[in-house]
Amino acid sequence: MTELDADLVDIFVEESVDLLDHADGLLAQLRQAPGEREPLVGLQRDLHTLKGGARMAGIMAVGELGHVMESLLEAVVDHRTELGQDGIPLLERGFDRLHAMVTRVGKRRAIAMPETLIAEFDARARGQTAAAAPSRPAEPVPAPKVELKPLSAPITEALAGEEEDVGIRAPQEQVRVRADLLDRLVNYAGEVAIYRARLEQQLGAFRAAVTEMEQTNIRLRDQLRRLEIETEAQIIARYQREHEDADDTFDPLELDRFSTLQQLSRALAETANDLASLQSSMDDLTRQYETLLLQQSRVSSDLQEGLMRTRMVPFDALVPRLRRVLRQAAAETGKQVQLKLEGAQGELDRNVLERMTAPLEHMLRNAVAHGLETPEVRRKAGKPEEGVVRIAVRREGSEVVLEVGDDGAGLNRAAIRKRAEERGLVRPGAVLSDSDLDALILESGFSTADTVSRLAGRGVGMDVVAAEVRQLGGSLDIRSKKGEGTTFTLRLPQTLAVTQAVFVRIDDTTFAVPIASVRGVGRIGRDQLGRADASYRYGGEDYALHDLGLLVGHAPAKAEGQLQMPLLLIRSGELRAAVCIDQVLGSREIVVKPVGPQVASIPGIFGATIMGDGSVVVILDVAPLVRRAAALPREAAPAPAAEQRRVPLVMVVDDSVTMRKVTGRVLERHNFEVMTAKDGLDALERMDERVPDLMLLDIEMPRMDGYELATAMKADARLRNVPIIMITSRTGEKHRQRAFDIGVDRYLGKPYQEHELLRNVFELLAQERANA
Repeated sequence: MTELDADLVDIFVEESVDLLDHADGLLAQLRQAPGEREPLVGLQRDLHTLKGGARMAGIMAVGELGHVMESLLEAVVDHRTELGQDGIPLLERGFDRLHAMVTRVGKRRAIAMPETLIAEFDARARGQTAAAAPSRPAEPVPAPKVELKPLSAPITEALAGEEEDVGIRAPQEQVRVRADLLDRLVNYAGEVAIYRARLEQQLGAFRAAVTEMEQTNIRLRDQLRRLEIETEAQIIARYQREHEDADDTFDPLELDRFSTLQQLSRALAETANDLASLQSSMDDLTRQYETLLLQQSRVSSDLQEGLMRTRMVPFDALVPRLRRVLRQAAAETGKQVQLKLEGAQGELDRNVLERMTAPLEHMLRNAVAHGLETPEVRRKAGKPEEGVVRIAVRREGSEVVLEVGDDGAGLNRAAIRKRAEERGLVRPGAVLSDSDLDALILESGFSTADTVSRLAGRGVGMDVVAAEVRQLGGSLDIRSKKGEGTTFTLRLPQTLAVTQAVFVRIDDTTFAVPIASVRGVGRIGRDQLGRADASYRYGGEDYALHDLGLLVGHAPAKAEGQLQMPLLLIRSGELRAAVCIDQVLGSREIVVKPVGPQVASIPGIFGATIMGDGSVVVILDVAPLVRRAAALPREAAPAPAAEQRRVPLVMVVDDSVTMRKVTGRVLERHNFEVMTAKDGLDALERMDERVPDLMLLDIEMPRMDGYELATAMKADARLRNVPIIMITSRTGEKHRQRAFDIGVDRYLGKPYQEHELLRNVFELLAQERANA
């Protein structure tokens, strides 16, 4: 590699990746319709371009493999041979090998000549040709070349070797832009929109001030008119008193008998006229500024929309990589599998797609290793020998929904329970629902595989998926049916976007709700709110009633001064919810700004936006809030209401101020009393005064860490019965086992899901009361 031109190699790798991805789609078409000619011709063209570029860059191994693959396709297209049933798998092996070699070249790693594979392709091509085939020239006559959106003009021109002719349009030039630069441009466009909104608000205030100035000028002119009348009356009266016997030929006002007050009143009248003229000029300028701002708003919106579109990439871009993962997994396990796609033409935010690439690969490998049966087992079960993995992409309101499913055997819940009991995650004999058992596969390091392989058994898989989804602020649902397969549903928010939002008010707090998830607004009588089965009928569907104030841990909605309660109608997937609010403030376009990781991990927070006056408004994703509210009563059920004679006291021990505050607020919203400590020594000092009912404990802290504190508590008769939930970023098996050896009751990883934390808290408090 050291002897090659580095710039030329980079250009070749960039173009080759696109060519191979395009070829992967043609391979999928060929598998669906093996007799079609167009996919064969397209593959031949891609290989011809790839071969020429490889040879020009000096990467002969790629060139030779591409050449023999092109020779086979040429023979098939010219009807000198047939592809046969095993021809498509052979082509897939060849393209996978090409992709692996190009990837190594891009990393500046050496590649070997794939002699065995080249010989296989060469023998296949020559064995099916006529007797004159051995004398065939080594270089086949190239087919008419059609460029496929080349990434670089130099290679394209060198490979074409001639000027473009017969009606083929010149390819569109493309420019590659660094992702971080594009992200900055999108952020700048968002800032411009925020400043534009502030300008609009300030211009509106200026317009109001000009209107007020006009009213003031009207009052001033009226007062001056009355002042002039009064001064003229005073002049006449004074003249009459002083000059009763004077010549009345001239009226006193016709003489130069103006007093100083009269002169001032006339001067004030002229000033008032000047002010009116100035106000008129300001009014004209304001109208011009409003017109300019409107034009700037349109251009800014178009700019922002264009930049946002550049961040959107089709899910199709990831499909070739996913197909290769499936083929590799199937080859290693001896299983047969095909990938089916729904909605793959839809576009996703590039950040979301990049963050979800590795988790999706994990899920596909798991589907092959754990989900799909071997061909023999499938045949005995009455299934096709070839299994199916399905990926569906769709949008539901403000969420991007990814469904990854297979038609395999489904989750082995007996094996999951057995492994969970072995690890201490579930007590023997505990009653768990199917959904609770399924959720155990999301635990860190959890695996039911008996042997370690490249695909399974290392305990890395679904916990990685769940962690990534949590960090994106999304949710993960599992549906599995024995003998029919498993489906994972990932609901992911957009990370940064310009969207329309409805603004609502609860007490003194304003929230924004993306309009994509809002079906409408309505009103309901206050007398209907108290019923347990209360719902709102809209568009032929029933919407369950909820209170937005309670959903966000706020005071309930009151809607003071209104006869009926305003409702915001939310629809997301199968969810229908009518949410009570205090007031609908209207809708407008907003810029969604990402929030920090501490806030993004809280369910229901879609992001934040900056208003024209500089204030920050939280953007709510109401659907997760409603789902959590519907799930919490079932999780809180182990704590009977009759036993809740006092508010439980929970101690949060963590050296992070943010974690103490966030966790404390979560607990306080659910009616727990909270005390905090910054490390182990601080916690022991505070427990001299009060013993908590439960402790949430971090590991890594100054002065005394979590292990030392838990050991000290278990050695103290007064503190040894306090249940401990350890919440830490150290999720390795070694740390977990040490915690359980000390006597810790539960072990959760950061960042935690709020409902998961509350479920553990309620269960431990219920067990403590039962033991007491």
